[in-house]
Amino acid sequence: MGRAIGRRAIKTLIEDYRSYPGEHCGSVAMRGLLHHYCGLEIPEPAVFGLGAGIECCYLESTAMEPAVSVFGRTLSLEADLGQILQVDYREQPEADDEQAWQVVREEVLAGRPTMLSGDILYLDYREYKVHFPGHRFVLLGFDDEIEKAFIADRIRPEPELCSYGALTRSRNPPEGLSTHNLWGRFHGTEVGRSLRDAAALAIERAARHMLDRGEGAAGEASFAGGDTTVATGVAAIERFVEELPRWATRPDVRALAAFNASCIEKFGNGGGNFRRLYAGFLEWARALDSELVPPSAPDLTRAAADGWTAASTCLHRVASEGPSAALFDEAARYMKRVASTERQLFEGLAGS
Repeated sequence: MGRAIGRRAIKTLIEDYRSYPGEHCGSVAMRGLLHHYCGLEIPEPAVFGLGAGIECCYLESTAMEPAVSVFGRTLSLEADLGQILQVDYREQPEADDEQAWQVVREEVLAGRPTMLSGDILYLDYREYKVHFPGHRFVLLGFDDEIEKAFIADRIRPEPELCSYGALTRSRNPPEGLSTHNLWGRFHGTEVGRSLRDAAALAIERAARHMLDRGEGAAGEASFAGGDTTVATGVAAIERFVEELPRWATRPDVRALAAFNASCIEKFGNGGGNFRRLYAGFLEWARALDSELVPPSAPDLTRAAADGWTAASTCLHRVASEGPSAALFDEAARYMKRVASTERQLFEGLAGS
């Protein structure tokens, strides 16, 4: 990707976009985009919850390194947020890398900040040096002379500079999993559903999915390959409980423990595998209408978050100290309590 031979060099930057630093890339990006396009002022936990973003996904694939990942948000949060708010926001992949760049370049030239997705490993302004293929960020501009793009990311309010080559590799990586140049556009700015009604729908949808009541996760299929297996919801937490003691005998045990410890507690999720963000959303929703959320729900969510954090600590110890059946058993006990807590939480939310 770069400036085609003979094309006039262009430098452009959308300067009136407000970038919000925050806990999680997807909710930060959508917070900024909803403010820019729709004039909505919503705190980050509410953005996350309104997208019905809470999840447990146990994903296993030989295309990944390491081969197992435990993830705490839906892969379709951003698109679901538009649907739940009744905002005309749509996402699509692009098969060809050059076309993928030209499409989003034209969006920015038209003055439209544009959602992008990619593997954080290749973004040369980020310090993470692990594969994380579902990272979200916003394209604000580019400079053909230096062949760098201006990016709004979650760490700082100022735009980041990313080389064209790094951006191309991130959006459609040469190895591992890919979101295939996925990008998103606001085709309209009207918000068709009230925040109260959107919160009610988001809570109902998240509870139904976590309890596996007839609605699959719309985004996980985008990562699925030939030998990829996916479990979701409370059932995925229970799968995690079953698998944890077996991790002790895997040849990639330390890499597996290190990656998933960080995936649960770090990697931009607000701590406790996104559960602390979701607790904030539930408190925000109760302030809108106390009938939306049982009084015990925010505390149950924080209790679940504490369990995820404790399991992450066990996995960090495995990564630093070496394989330990006792540590994996301890992590499994924490996660067994988490599974029970989250089943109670989402059954309560489903009945509210």
